[in-house]
Amino acid sequence: MDLTRPNRWVYTFLGAVWLLVVVWQAEEHIRFREAAKTNLSNRSKDIANTVSACIRGMRFRGAVLQGRLEPVLEELVSGGAKDLVKSSELTSIALLNASGVQLASAGRLIDFTQKDILQRGERWGQHSVIFVNPVDLGASLGSEDAANPTVVIPNFHDLTNSFHDGRPFRTHEPEPPPGAPPEGSRSISTNQNSQGESAQDRPPPPPMGPESRPRRPPWLRGLDDKEIQTLMEQRSLHGLVLAVSTDPLQAASLRDFWLRSFIILLATLSAFGCGLAWRNLATTSDLQIRLVRASELNTHLKEMNLAAAGLAHETRNPLNIIRGLAQMISKQADTAPEVRLKSREIVDEADKVAAQLNEFINYSRPREVRRAALPLNSVVQEVVRTLSYDLEEKKIRLHVSGDPVTVEADEQLLRQMLFNLVINAVQAVDAGGEIQVSARRQNALEATLEVRDNGPGVALERRTEIFKPYFTTQEKGTGLGLAVVQQIVLAHGWEIQCLGNDPKGAVFRITHFKLANSA
Repeated sequence: MDLTRPNRWVYTFLGAVWLLVVVWQAEEHIRFREAAKTNLSNRSKDIANTVSACIRGMRFRGAVLQGRLEPVLEELVSGGAKDLVKSSELTSIALLNASGVQLASAGRLIDFTQKDILQRGERWGQHSVIFVNPVDLGASLGSEDAANPTVVIPNFHDLTNSFHDGRPFRTHEPEPPPGAPPEGSRSISTNQNSQGESAQDRPPPPPMGPESRPRRPPWLRGLDDKEIQTLMEQRSLHGLVLAVSTDPLQAASLRDFWLRSFIILLATLSAFGCGLAWRNLATTSDLQIRLVRASELNTHLKEMNLAAAGLAHETRNPLNIIRGLAQMISKQADTAPEVRLKSREIVDEADKVAAQLNEFINYSRPREVRRAALPLNSVVQEVVRTLSYDLEEKKIRLHVSGDPVTVEADEQLLRQMLFNLVINAVQAVDAGGEIQVSARRQNALEATLEVRDNGPGVALERRTEIFKPYFTTQEKGTGLGLAVVQQIVLAHGWEIQCLGNDPKGAVFRITHFKLANSA
């Protein structure tokens, strides 16, 4: 990746935007969880207020029957108040005394110590949350005298059995001894002693007549002061505990988490896509600049190529004149033997220069492909007949084999390519060597052509260089024959490779010949 100065700023900006989205979504998820917890806490307060209102409605003379209270609590836990709480959230309700003993409950049991009861708050667990005293029951349920708590009493039969062990329950109060305070005042005094005040610190109450003495509630009749104090300690409502399931909250939090994750994933893909788009844009711009420069260079090279080809073409005319004059001098009768020999050398050198000029002109000529259906083996046979003199001169055995295939190619260019490959093999092998030309069908669409010889071969490090102009391993070679072959191959869209022949020699393999009957 190109990290130039403009690109570095763009990638930094994309990374900063992506990081901002990640932080934003993380904060939103945390805010969602906190809002869900706050909502759950508010609902717990509403439930506690509802329980408080139910207890106030059932409260009669400071007492609530457990048998009437627990069905109401069961109705709340089972989801009877659907507008207040979902049935899947509230799992248990417990009304506790000061020691943490459950006076009335619904749902699963909750084990709490006195320390937990004294500390109001929330206990968050893995699957549930427990709210301790979400509202002040003493202020909500007590009478005008806050020291007079609400007492949750069981059935009268169970209450009397717990204190009298089966003794008959007294329905009428005995006459108090003269000067003794009424029972109601004793219970209040006892209750106040439980609050920390001493009876000696208070002045004695005024004497009360029988008609002004307060009457005890029915659930206190038949109990003495100690039993009343014990009952108040054991059955006084002191705390409220709610257990609420957090599974709906966790499910909603998980859905929100996946939603935020999906948004982060989209942000990541967007940032990555923008980065790739910017990189492609920068690469495309750079390639366009290079393409313009290459086009200018190519135009300049074409102009130089045409100028060189024109120069080579014009050079052949004086070269032919020199060759003709040298031949005339060598054929004159009065020419000295030394002059005749020099004249023939001039002719030979002129022929070499003319051959090189022809090769150069042929190499610099533009390759315009005019495709036609050509039988490949027939073209090979014509090239072999053209080189029959060279083959006979070196006594070279040439074999043509393979499948009879018809390919799409330019006839003139195909002949020239085959001629250069075969003449290159003829020049490479020694006298009595062997050359094989084979064409075979590669698949239903393509064919392959190979020219093999048993000459010295081409070294591995030179197999890619032999197609370059003016590179040759032959003493009499011009270095343009195989370069012309590669030009023709590339113009047709084929591929050529130089490989080693086993046990010796070279193989020139041309692939991707398009079969004419496959269209």
